[in-house]
Amino acid sequence: MAVVTFVINGTLAHASGHFLSLCRDTAGRTGCQPEFRLTQKADAGLTAAREAASSGADLVVAAGGDGTVRGCAEALAGTGVPLGIIPLGTGNLLARTLGIPGHPKAALQVALGSAGAFQDRRIDLAIADGRPFTAMTGMGLDAAVVAATRLKHRLGWLAYAMAGTVHLALPPVAFTIRMDDAAPVEREARSVVVGNSGLLPGGFTLLPEARIDDGLLDVGVLAPHGPFGWPRVASRVLTHSPHQDRHLERFQARKIEITAHAPLPRELDGEVVAHGRTLTVTVRPSALTVRVPVTRRRQQDPGHDLASVS
Repeated sequence: MAVVTFVINGTLAHASGHFLSLCRDTAGRTGCQPEFRLTQKADAGLTAAREAASSGADLVVAAGGDGTVRGCAEALAGTGVPLGIIPLGTGNLLARTLGIPGHPKAALQVALGSAGAFQDRRIDLAIADGRPFTAMTGMGLDAAVVAATRLKHRLGWLAYAMAGTVHLALPPVAFTIRMDDAAPVEREARSVVVGNSGLLPGGFTLLPEARIDDGLLDVGVLAPHGPFGWPRVASRVLTHSPHQDRHLERFQARKIEITAHAPLPRELDGEVVAHGRTLTVTVRPSALTVRVPVTRRRQQDPGHDLASVS
């Protein structure tokens, strides 16, 4: 019988009630033996998932927000143990990128492989200053917005929009960006982001060419100028436009070194990290196995053959 370890952020799941019963019942119907590790903060997921993998779990299911998922991803990278995701947070960037359902019951059906509902997909894991992440990191405006979002668990996407509006007037900062072995790029910008996927906190697609399994990182440089700068950037983000100019540029590389000429806020998968002047981001191709819906994956990559791992 396959052993499934649920790493649950109890502050989001209200784990003492219905959610635990739902997990237990779904595991029983799919012939799995459930184990539960409850955490009270997102970063505790790293230790819980690492212990689960070392004790022989066949599948680890992260139930929580991006922080819980990030911790479990870090623990499972390179182990071959698949990661299932039950998105319970506000951002849920990796879950959204992979097409994992937002409703816990539907996500459980994918995670536990009920009735052929899943495939196990190998994806890249990105590393920012030694800290793994799954979706996006950045410094400047995007991180300032995340830092200012104190009501996200109550207001959801509206909180990001409110914080973003307040910070639009922040002045640009000089950045030096070195990508792989190319000559450095000098820009005056409001924000520089690096994505393993293309989603910003708030659900907007900033990097439409980003692919989570292509072995590359996508870079976005936001530098709106003049009264029409922000409307132009917003239009391109909302329409997934690949158009580039001085307001919004995009690049691809395997290693990105960002240096700001002033200390800036920084964020990692929608969570604030310490202010700093530098950020170095690399990629570990195909480092993580994630359980995803079959239909979504086939739509994105027709004819692509994925091996199931059970």
